[in-house]
Amino acid sequence: MTEPRQSKNSGRAGPHSGLSEPSAWVRRFAPYVPAGGPVLDLACGGGRHVRLFLERGHPVTAVDLDLSGIADMIGRPGLEALEIDLEDGRRFPLAGRRFAGVVVTNYLYRPLFPALIAAVAPGGTLIYETFAKGNEAFGRPRRPAHLMNPGELLEAVRGQLRVRAYEDLIVEAPRPAAIQRICAVNETQDL
Repeated sequence: MTEPRQSKNSGRAGPHSGLSEPSAWVRRFAPYVPAGGPVLDLACGGGRHVRLFLERGHPVTAVDLDLSGIADMIGRPGLEALEIDLEDGRRFPLAGRRFAGVVVTNYLYRPLFPALIAAVAPGGTLIYETFAKGNEAFGRPRRPAHLMNPGELLEAVRGQLRVRAYEDLIVEAPRPAAIQRICAVNETQDL
């Protein structure tokens, strides 16, 4: 059995199925996203963070391989929904666009790190949370390609974004898992 790629709502039971409430990590750091600024929710799955940021008054660009998880929101004002395969080897489709917030949860595709960091606008915030090494003890995902190495998120942003918070730990909810997560801000100024 292969693990799901981008979508967290692909219809298969897995580590992302049944998630409807926003991540506590994302909720905690959502206020760091400049008010009213555009937000990118990458691998948006069922749209739990799309809904959170729309409710907070942000326009949201929701990207996933399969948009069926947000079908009820398609056409909603402030929502740009893009069905894109981010792992097909093509150039990042949002290259050149900047966002006040970039949100990624339960998804890891390392070649996107430079593009995601570049997408954080000056004054903007990256909120990233996904599975880490050690998650093999709790279930899927188990493959190293889908698990963060110790300190990997810190290294990804080093010298580019200022880290506000970082954790590499075991959580109990919404299910036991090894997690790595970061909130980092772009402190550069527009010239």
